[in-house]
Amino acid sequence: MQEELKQIETEALAELKTVGDLSDLESLRIKYFGRKGLLSTVMRGMGKLSKAERPVIGKLANEVRTSLTEAFNGVERTLNQQAREGQLAAEAVDITLPGRLPRLGKKHPVTQTFDRIQEIFRGMGFQVAEGPEVEHEYYNFDALNTPAEHPARDAHDTFYITDSLLLRTHTSPVQIRYMEKQRPPIRIIVPGRVYRCDSDASHTPMFHQVEGLLVAEQVTFSELKGVLYAFVQQMFGEGTRTRFRPHFFPFTEPSAEVDISCTTCHGGGCRLCSGTGWLEILGAGSVHPNVFRYVDYDPEQFTGFAFGMGVDRIATLKYGIPDLRLMFDNDMRFAQQF
Repeated sequence: MQEELKQIETEALAELKTVGDLSDLESLRIKYFGRKGLLSTVMRGMGKLSKAERPVIGKLANEVRTSLTEAFNGVERTLNQQAREGQLAAEAVDITLPGRLPRLGKKHPVTQTFDRIQEIFRGMGFQVAEGPEVEHEYYNFDALNTPAEHPARDAHDTFYITDSLLLRTHTSPVQIRYMEKQRPPIRIIVPGRVYRCDSDASHTPMFHQVEGLLVAEQVTFSELKGVLYAFVQQMFGEGTRTRFRPHFFPFTEPSAEVDISCTTCHGGGCRLCSGTGWLEILGAGSVHPNVFRYVDYDPEQFTGFAFGMGVDRIATLKYGIPDLRLMFDNDMRFAQQF
């Protein structure tokens, strides 16, 4: 058994010199130290030795095990060091190479349009107000003089969360919330996200609006026209024509839709404006007396006007974007054009 132990030690040390990686080392460890390994098999045979032989063979077996363990550990340290050095070499950074500048983004066209709209109306004395996107139907419909049977309140147009909570369909609810807390005079714009069940080349389920509200004594429709005319000239350029068409909104009376001369053909007629020379950009009107009654304003004392525009619509016209959905694709190449 002494010869057998020495032979195992000699063979193991010789095989260790041929090990190339940690996987080979582990296989060799199992061969000699595993439950069925060569060294373990020899040790199990000690029970057949005489009492005189056991101390001698036991001592030799421990010396062989200790020697091989140290040898295996030494090879493992060497292989680990080699692997680490190889990894560092592969991940080395050549600091002599020229640096690469990070790709810089641009403000999204919707953000740019928001900024420009706010800049224009701030210049006319309007303040910015904000409100919740999850809204109660009282503020979204009831207080805005929208009756229960109005089609806009149906589920095919509005995202309902519960029977009375919904994702706001316009930013007009903020007007009600603001008037509940403030007394006239009021001059605000309300930018924000709104939601409707609609999706195609010119509509998205989530889009952006800016509402405007001015309330004071003796406010006329002519003042509304003057404010919106000034806005159009600053947003689309001097010389852009404006027209008002009669329309209906539950919360304004009288109401109108506002058109501008086509930004592509400038009134000559093209595919964008369907040959009419005009493009609709917003809705507006004098605040309905019933809306004032909901916020405890005396409609005999106060008058006002409101308007609302789709920021995405304004952006597509200003920047010549053919499909509204391009603005939601998160393509850096698209944003870098603006």
